[in-house]
Amino acid sequence: MTRFSFSIAATDGKARTGTLSMQRGDIATPAFMPVGTAATVKAMKPEAVRATGADIILGNTYHLMLRPTAERVAKLGGLHTFMNWERPILTDSGGYQVMSLSDLSK
Repeated sequence: MTRFSFSIAATDGKARTGTLSMQRGDIATPAFMPVGTAATVKAMKPEAVRATGADIILGNTYHLMLRPTAERVAKLGGLHTFMNWERPILTDSGGYQVMSLSDLSK
């Protein structure tokens, strides 16, 4: 399998639904993507997140860097193991937070 592929299921004008297929699972689009800011979706266990129909979780790189830290995540087996989430995870660059919150982290 290639690293990822996208297949279109239906269209309506320029809108479309489909499936993004990745090594860790398929993501139906459009997608509900819960946010796990510091490697956890607050107040929910991974199986409860999955029960919502979520195929993917969004992580925030800046917040992960601050806590729990990249070193701790790596030491504990990587982000999927740390989060106990074997399905896809999307992480942003953290660039916005670096610029907008940099004064707060000093």
